[in-house]
Amino acid sequence: MWGKTDCVASVAFSLDGNRIVSGSWDETVWVWDAATGKALCAPLRGHTDRVQSVAISSDGNCIVSGPWDMTLWIWDGETGEALCSPLRGHTSYVRSVAITPDGKHIVSGSHDKTIRVWDLQTGKTLGTPLQGHTGSVHSVAISPGGNRIVSGSDDKTIRVWDVETGRASGVPLQGHTGHIVSIAISSDGNRIVSGSSDQTIRLWDMRTGNALGAPLQGHTDWVLSVAISLDGKRIVSGSANTMIRMWNAWTGEASGAPLRGHTEAYSLCSVYCKPDGHHIVSGSSDKTIRVWDMETGAFLWQSHAMANASCLVQTRRLSGCGI
Repeated sequence: MWGKTDCVASVAFSLDGNRIVSGSWDETVWVWDAATGKALCAPLRGHTDRVQSVAISSDGNCIVSGPWDMTLWIWDGETGEALCSPLRGHTSYVRSVAITPDGKHIVSGSHDKTIRVWDLQTGKTLGTPLQGHTGSVHSVAISPGGNRIVSGSDDKTIRVWDVETGRASGVPLQGHTGHIVSIAISSDGNRIVSGSSDQTIRLWDMRTGNALGAPLQGHTDWVLSVAISLDGKRIVSGSANTMIRMWNAWTGEASGAPLRGHTEAYSLCSVYCKPDGHHIVSGSSDKTIRVWDMETGAFLWQSHAMANASCLVQTRRLSGCGI
């Protein structure tokens, strides 16, 4: 896929697998047809700084983006319209966003060391910020049941939070020797996957907080992104040297050779598994998005944005939305 003019920092598949959403440092969000690689509309514009993270609701109706301008944006997943004014509350740039499975709440992690929970319909924050990390919050993920938030931080710890109370559950998970850059949760909610600047991937028991097995080793640079397939059998990781690896989630063994194709002088910023378990999408600072076959590791395509694509990117205020 072409159409980006800067680093593609974040990618995500819709739950039905038909669309890919990407966020870029060129301050835009794009929506792509996952089958053809064509842009479904003009880029979603309005951010005033680089977009670091994107998420799409399980019903596909809403896209959330987190830029470095300390705001969050909510977009209509079909039309590309901004649904309300930017959400404000963080005091530093937003590094990660996620949407609860029921589509009611947004969770954001920020360089201000806090996590916030927002009402997606009204755009208002719920409760006070979740505090406890002593470093920038790089990544947030939400359990399939929607009752737990997992966060990874520069402070080298992972924390599990109760959504209802906003309190940390148990002690921080420790074991990595570098920043926790990316977090993913298995679809059954039992396992946490973490990627770190220490070049390793770790698995954790969600209930006990214990590490599961030895660290997964094979990357030779920061692990910037991790994902786990919907069936829980495979882990996908992307590193700063553009290498993508697949792992057996139960044995920790690498599956096949590393996937290569992104320009090696740049970083592999984001990976995401298609819900059907057949494809991987990756975004890189080489300004491209690539789709891969998860079974064979074969590169499938990167496509071009449609020059004549059009969709309205206007602000349509929902009742009470925004501030």
